Amino acid sequence: MSSSLTKIWIHTFFCTKNRMPLIDASFEPKLHAHVKDHLENDFHCLLQSINGTSDHLHLLFLLNPNYAVKDILKNIKGESSHWVNSNDFIISKFAWQKAYTAISTANSLVKDVEQFIEAQKEYHRTLTFLEEQQRIFTLHQMHFSLGTIWAASPA
Repeated sequence: MSSSLTKIWIHTFFCTKNRMPLIDASFEPKLHAHVKDHLENDFHCLLQSINGTSDHLHLLFLLNPNYAVKDILKNIKGESSHWVNSNDFIISKFAWQKAYTAISTANSLVKDVEQFIEAQKEYHRTLTFLEEQQRIFTLHQMHFSLGTIWAASPA
């Protein structure tokens, strides 16, 4: 085979700085569209799903192997913060937390993850972001300690 092929789905989520409810419904669709355009046009990653609540955002995208996940997310978060602030969507300063979670997703589970992301607002009527985060970490055998998340080593 003369060329390399990859198909790596990434489910990522990250929250606003100090988990403040900064994403207002009045500009949320514009933020989602802006993140989608930036991810697809600048990183050539197909965005399958995007949604969240006032304090966090979930994305499901097909990774372009020419970029590292950390570089994509650092850029997406920094650029979108600048965009929100320059458009004066909110009175206070908008920022994302530095941390994020990114999990590879099997192709067979893409529809399930997409449905989970699309149902975020319903989901969070009964569950906090921290509870959601803990469930995801448990499901994926990830451990959280003093601000550091790592995956469990294979048995």
